[in-house]
Amino acid sequence: MNLVDFSFLTGVFVTLFVIIDPPGTVPIFLSLTSTFTAKQRSRAALVAVGVAVLIISVFALFGQFILDYMHISLPALQFSGGLLLLIVALQLLAGKEDEMGASEGVNVALVPLGTPLLGGPGAIVAVMLFVQQTGGEAARIGSLVLAMVLLAATMYLAMRFAGVIARVLGDGGVTLVTRISGVLLAAISTQMIFDAVRAFLTEWGIVAG
Repeated sequence: MNLVDFSFLTGVFVTLFVIIDPPGTVPIFLSLTSTFTAKQRSRAALVAVGVAVLIISVFALFGQFILDYMHISLPALQFSGGLLLLIVALQLLAGKEDEMGASEGVNVALVPLGTPLLGGPGAIVAVMLFVQQTGGEAARIGSLVLAMVLLAATMYLAMRFAGVIARVLGDGGVTLVTRISGVLLAAISTQMIFDAVRAFLTEWGIVAG
């Protein structure tokens, strides 16, 4: 009996990698932790990944129950997540990332890094769908867990060595990449909102599926 379904594992890892985009979080991470020491930055990376994995895991196990109990649809979750990401994107474009990182009482490792950037609606919805696709098969469940472990390691390493990237790019390079990331993040969040609206309209029969 196969303990791992490599085809399913690959599909899960690639899909979540594209959605979460660990390399794309590096400039955002650098901006939000610009005033941190190397030790604080490493800890922030670990906490952010831990929060993201915890959130995704909880929704993987109890997501459908939570949404059904609160009468929330997947498109509604996607829409709200898109709005949250759009707010973060606008702050990055406006050069207010330092304010996000220095706000009293706000831990950037939790918000916005842990959620919604890493453990966001896109990843949550995708994992919930993958859980349904496992069909209770042990090999697929193991593959899903292994894919999550590999993705967590990838996310941590991308942020853990962000300082090396910062030294290579320099201050101007980091600022430039941050602005570009803000544009891309705004586009991603807008697409999430559009997809959610389309799902609503399809559900109501206004547009074809």
